[in-house]
Amino acid sequence: MSVPIYKETGIEQILPEAPVSYGDKFQLTLWIDLEYCTGCRACTVNCKSENNTPVGMDYNRVIYVEQGSYPDTKRYFVPMPCMHCGKPPCLAACPVGAISKNEVNGIVEYDTDRCIGCRYCIWACPFGAPQFNAGKRVTQKCTLCSHKTIDPETGQPSGERPACVDTCVGRMRWFGDNNWLTQSKRKSRALRVGGTQTGAQPSVLYTDPGV
Repeated sequence: MSVPIYKETGIEQILPEAPVSYGDKFQLTLWIDLEYCTGCRACTVNCKSENNTPVGMDYNRVIYVEQGSYPDTKRYFVPMPCMHCGKPPCLAACPVGAISKNEVNGIVEYDTDRCIGCRYCIWACPFGAPQFNAGKRVTQKCTLCSHKTIDPETGQPSGERPACVDTCVGRMRWFGDNNWLTQSKRKSRALRVGGTQTGAQPSVLYTDPGV
């Protein structure tokens, strides 16, 4: 099945396409089970607390979608963190090289010291992940809490989990390597936001709520 989502995200559907294969490359990401997400937004709140973001900046938005017509209607809640894409459109759009994809762990990183606040990355991202910090005049986004989940010396996972995973009431978020998550979960239920229509190769995986 496909789950239509609001056009405010820049895309219209979560598509039942095969997850991106990263081969031997290590790609940290999230697996989010839409079947059990209640839309409580505890992930959004804990993310704000962990990253100390100002009012109006949410690295982990949760949107809701509705399907069908009365009386056969369904509602889904869809968390929308940064997709940490295989081919990040934001990286290609940055004119000063402030965005990079970590070769060790696959996280898309922003260098706020180099950012000039042009916001080209915001316009380029089809998922609405980059957020403009008006107070600092720079763009910021979800980093999978790399300040605690990544060993600064090796770039490898530290054993800690992102704030959104730790606080999830429904225990419907998993954090780890993309290939490991794909193999350990039910691959037939894997969904990707936007799929091939974006060309971005988003790494975040969702569980099909209709299966």
